[in-house]
Amino acid sequence: MMHKITALTLQKRNRQRVNVYLDGEFAFGLSRIVSAWLRVGQEISDEKIAQLQSDDAVEVAYQRALRLLNYRPRSESEIRTNLKKHRVDEGVIVDALERLRQDEFVDDVRFAKIWVENRCEMRPRGKRALVYELRQRGVDPEIIDNALVEIDEEQLALAAAKKKAHKLSSLEWDDFRQKMFGFLARRGFTYEICAPAVAQVWAEEHDHAASEEAI
Repeated sequence: MMHKITALTLQKRNRQRVNVYLDGEFAFGLSRIVSAWLRVGQEISDEKIAQLQSDDAVEVAYQRALRLLNYRPRSESEIRTNLKKHRVDEGVIVDALERLRQDEFVDDVRFAKIWVENRCEMRPRGKRALVYELRQRGVDPEIIDNALVEIDEEQLALAAAKKKAHKLSSLEWDDFRQKMFGFLARRGFTYEICAPAVAQVWAEEHDHAASEEAI
């Protein structure tokens, strides 16, 4: 069945959407980008209407994903979970994710690399913690393994310990050791990695303190 477009108006509450009127009556709303080729007086079929509405659903999901990505990079699984939370149909999610991949807005390999780099720079963590965090975000185990290949846990543990050391500098060795070990363990470092880092930071802190006293 054919229908004539009798009006196209911008929605008052969302200027990025268009109200479509068919045969003198409101029929449905569309994203401006989906409705861009429509013209008043044009005739469209039921099949074309269904296609427009399908394209619009994907466009809405795509734009929602882009808004989510504006805050920080996301894995595919995080985007899927968010869209499901907003009751987006599975088929629409699949199409939206495919478009996001094609436009290079979503890439789990890049996501894992960025996640690891940011953690290493801002809040150093051990491999165990990084693996856990990335798995929580639905990243494939093989991608995680590849992202962690070049991680130097000893250097990361030392960097984390140095950041923490000034807060513990007034403690005696036993208390310093206990608290620093606990701190590094919560960051995902193993005992074997923690031990030399704790010893080195303790020595550096007290060598520095001794030098200041000598001056």
